[in-house]
Amino acid sequence: MFGLGTTNSLTMDKPHPFSLLDTGVQGAISRPFDRIDGPKKVSGAATYAAEYEFDNLAYGFLVSARIGAGKVVSIDADAVRSLPGIIDVVWDFDRFIRVAGQGGDTKAPTQGVQEITFFGEIVAIVVAESYEAARDAALQLPVTYERDQGVFDQMANRDEAYTPPDAATPGRFAKGDVGEAVAQAPVAIDVTYKTPSQNSAAMEPHASTAVWEEDGSLTLYGAYQMPTSDASQLAKSLGLSARKVRIISRYIGGGFGSKLGIAPESVAAAIAAKQVGRPVKAVMARQQVFEATVRRSNTEQRLRLAANADGRLTAIAQESYVSNQPGEDYFEPVGIGTHMIYAGENRLISHLQIPVNYVLSGSMRAPGEAVGMIGLECAMDELAEKLRMDPIALRKVNDTSADPEKGVPFSSRSLTSALDEGARRFGWNMRGEPGARREGEWLVGIGMAAAVRGNMLMESSAKVEIHPDGSATVCSAMTDIGTGSYTILAQIASEILGIPVPHITLALGDTNAPPAAGSGGSWGAGSSGSAVYLACEMLKDDLAKAMGVTADVLTLKDGMAIGANRSVAIGELAGKGLEAIGHIKPGKQEKETTQASFGAHFVEVGVNVVTGEIRVRRMLGVFAAGRVLNAKTARSQCLGGMTFGIGAALTEELYHDIRDGKIVNRDLAEYHVPVNADVPQLEVHFLQERDIHANPIHAKGIGELGISGAAAAVANAVYNATGVRVREFPITLDKLLPGLPALE
Repeated sequence: MFGLGTTNSLTMDKPHPFSLLDTGVQGAISRPFDRIDGPKKVSGAATYAAEYEFDNLAYGFLVSARIGAGKVVSIDADAVRSLPGIIDVVWDFDRFIRVAGQGGDTKAPTQGVQEITFFGEIVAIVVAESYEAARDAALQLPVTYERDQGVFDQMANRDEAYTPPDAATPGRFAKGDVGEAVAQAPVAIDVTYKTPSQNSAAMEPHASTAVWEEDGSLTLYGAYQMPTSDASQLAKSLGLSARKVRIISRYIGGGFGSKLGIAPESVAAAIAAKQVGRPVKAVMARQQVFEATVRRSNTEQRLRLAANADGRLTAIAQESYVSNQPGEDYFEPVGIGTHMIYAGENRLISHLQIPVNYVLSGSMRAPGEAVGMIGLECAMDELAEKLRMDPIALRKVNDTSADPEKGVPFSSRSLTSALDEGARRFGWNMRGEPGARREGEWLVGIGMAAAVRGNMLMESSAKVEIHPDGSATVCSAMTDIGTGSYTILAQIASEILGIPVPHITLALGDTNAPPAAGSGGSWGAGSSGSAVYLACEMLKDDLAKAMGVTADVLTLKDGMAIGANRSVAIGELAGKGLEAIGHIKPGKQEKETTQASFGAHFVEVGVNVVTGEIRVRRMLGVFAAGRVLNAKTARSQCLGGMTFGIGAALTEELYHDIRDGKIVNRDLAEYHVPVNADVPQLEVHFLQERDIHANPIHAKGIGELGISGAAAAVANAVYNATGVRVREFPITLDKLLPGLPALE
């Protein structure tokens, strides 16, 4: 494990009004820098988890259970051991992990695979001289099962639903009397929205290559978003000391939450490599990624909203059913955004978890807000119509400067500004009555929705070194899942140290480096970026001392240190080299303020009256998330989130066979994510904002803000186009056609 040693450590107990990034001397911050890792990725030089090669490497193929509930009675390994190229068949009913790890957990995921709790559970691994040989044998391997009844129809198990323990959001929160407020309100709605199970559908499948060292330690080359905590999960799964496990995850081909914790192939590869005495590479087939990693829980949300005649909410209730594996406490935090987005004295936000024999429910991009804001923002649209009130005006009248439940101020809140700016840019004043605008066969409508995503600061650290030649290295266990970490961390170091970005090397994704929270929850830039900031702050002090001046009068720019009427190369001041470690952790500010990013989505759709086809014609998002560190990577993250929203609204749905829980559409051919033809030219705009309560770089998370509310904006546009309100997602043509106007 990495020792922090002497560090520049900051606990966010107080606001941090001054930031070294404010000066802009180097001009590295907020600019749309191209990704410094881009050339490696497009040329194939970036090594992903499945691309590491070692001498005497063996290949493993996972064996998936073909029943949904029961137990493994026997595995007939001898039936395939004689096949060409087969080295061994390996299983460990006690240590193999049944489900993937949850993000941030440091304990082992649920272990023990002889008992089958979902279709596709990994029970063994076949090791061979080639991937093809391993796959062939794995598909032929005879496994005998004893079937159990299982629960594969969520609706049939509703009586077993329970309130899960509080986690990212309370399992149940109540304030006032919602029922009475609804009964007494002049205007109220009571509607139910449903969303299906979803899969992260990252381009890169889960993969791990396990290498045992001579000293008994394990190095795992994998695709993992949070290496520091994942190494702890892996060590505890294998019964090893954390000091004996190293994870390397330098490049990740998308995660979206599916790679927050370790997945079954990691433990299987490690145990197999130990048994056969060779490095073992295990890459999940696409179908196994769908079957045996994580899904987003399906939800059923009852929304009750009550308002005065002027639109001020007197009651907000969002009561949700979610689902997960029996015995797993994680629940989809459907109401997490509802807690903070609108004022309203009477409130009820609850979750009931239904145990079901499906693959594990875990975090998927914007857990909670992605689906919870669908229900809430569509319900707000319905309430606005019943009030005969503009949907934007309804949201603005319920905006609030203080957290409606905790009573503390927001660290920054630009919801109204985002609504106004988006309305102006999009042409909201052109919106007509539902079903009123028609262009030939197409009904055209526009809709909008608000966006919110909580901001989190996570404990992280980073080491920065200045070398005698004036270059620098940033080193951290932080990862880059395609969000731009390599580039953004280099920009932060460049701005403070005055060293041009091309002269800064990044060493990320290795648990031998200073520990970091990793990439997840939109906390990456704010947490690891702040750690880099603090290390560079210390180095600037060291350079000032070497220069014989105070740090406040020292200017660092283009590789030169300027002060006391002289200019010296930074490398010369560094002597034989300087290094510093920065360390950030949350403090009182997260309790004294509520921190979140806000935004607004606007969408125009066309709906064909003959076929029911829905086409998103244009989409605009306006967001406020503190300091934008890189205009290009920030925009890219919002584009991705908005695309996620289009998928959630119109195409994405995992189908579970109610006979055995099997996922029927378990590949990218049948699980329909939006493709190029589904996505119009998207517009993204950022509001100027700084959040001095969040961290010393004044930035907040943005990667998941773009999906929050996006699907609701699409759905509200569909309603405005057609007058048909679909409350079960995705909005497919079969749900829309019966309500469309008769053909003339």
